[in-house]
Amino acid sequence: MLLNKRPILFTGFVACLVGVLTACANSPTGQSLERSLAVDPKLEDNASVLGSQTNEQTSSAQLPEDFPTVIPRYPDAQLQNVEPLTRSDAQGQRSIWSSTDPSNDIQAFYRRAFESGSWQVISAPNQDGMNSFIVRRNDLKVRVSIPTDTAINDTEEAPNETETDPNSTTFEIQYLRSSTETAAPSDASESSETAIENTESVDSTSGKEQNFTDFDNVPSGLRQYVEDLAALGVLTPDASSPNNKSEDSGTQFAANKIITRRQYARWLIETNNRIYENSPGKQIRLASETTQPAFQDVPASDPDFGVIQGLAEAGLIPSPLSGNSTEVLFRPDAPLTRENLVLWKVPLDIRQGLPQASLDAVQQTWGFQDAGKIDPKAMRAILADFQNGEQSIIRRVFGYTTLFQPKKPVTQAEAAAALWYFGSQGEGISASEVLQQSN
Repeated sequence: MLLNKRPILFTGFVACLVGVLTACANSPTGQSLERSLAVDPKLEDNASVLGSQTNEQTSSAQLPEDFPTVIPRYPDAQLQNVEPLTRSDAQGQRSIWSSTDPSNDIQAFYRRAFESGSWQVISAPNQDGMNSFIVRRNDLKVRVSIPTDTAINDTEEAPNETETDPNSTTFEIQYLRSSTETAAPSDASESSETAIENTESVDSTSGKEQNFTDFDNVPSGLRQYVEDLAALGVLTPDASSPNNKSEDSGTQFAANKIITRRQYARWLIETNNRIYENSPGKQIRLASETTQPAFQDVPASDPDFGVIQGLAEAGLIPSPLSGNSTEVLFRPDAPLTRENLVLWKVPLDIRQGLPQASLDAVQQTWGFQDAGKIDPKAMRAILADFQNGEQSIIRRVFGYTTLFQPKKPVTQAEAAAALWYFGSQGEGISASEVLQQSN
């Protein structure tokens, strides 16, 4: 019976309470009671305390469907904003992302992604300010800018239109893809696009067909080789040389000009990676700026450090890394010699260790009268080159000769001819074939 009376008692209690409050509504006691039961205004201004919403930022930005799937996306990042990038020969996007993870974790993710995949790393982050990866893959150029811990949320490149959590890391991904469509760039896209193009170590002509105006000066026997490599866009000028600062440096090939060791190293990697762009296992990786330099005269600050160091780490050029303890200087601005030309290139043709060679073997195969002047390291490559038949570098570049002249400097046209074909007979590929496949 007591249980049955509880609802009746409770209802009576509520009725009495309502009556008391109604009677006291205008009295000091009633107003005091009303204030004590009211919601704190401070809590109304802080909805997260009440639990009506969290302090996590929600964004309505959506990634466009044409965003390249090959660009790595940090798994714990949230898209904040997207805007188009457009210029006359390329189109792309600029996207802003945020993550609660520290910037060094994000940077490590992209370093692993770009250095282990089929990307050409043009430049990598340094230790100060806004850190940026500049990478290329086929016709796609990408820049990933990640602020350091001290620069988080204190950079002009952070988007104004989207507010982010002050405890998060905001980073940016820009990409441009070559296009045949013509569009006039807007002011916003022009400034963002410039952030990619004006980055150090990025040559705007690399990967783009080069229309030189002095092909008539190329020796007739080498002209087709030069034209094919120019169409591939790999004959980049030597930006470090004061002789290439003229207005004609981008339009004149200068076929008979002597090529430097640094410039040939750059052409060697760019051509190899362009020809084998769909075969990551045959590409040469550029070295990171944080790598201990192999040569005393090529520090990490050198514009071609990634290229030269990359060749040394791959064992393609003599260095202390390959057991040549006396090769402590690379001499990047010295002329490339004929024996250097063959020694650096042949390993990329045969893709295996060089054979043992002797002076007698070189004399019997090539019949060079000056074989005794050839460096012993180069003899092995020269002998392997003979075994490559009609695809031999020496035959293609120098034709028939009984004098090798190993210390003679190489011209730019000769260097281009050496790089026209990669591989052994029946298993290689030429620049001409690559162009046909891309058409």
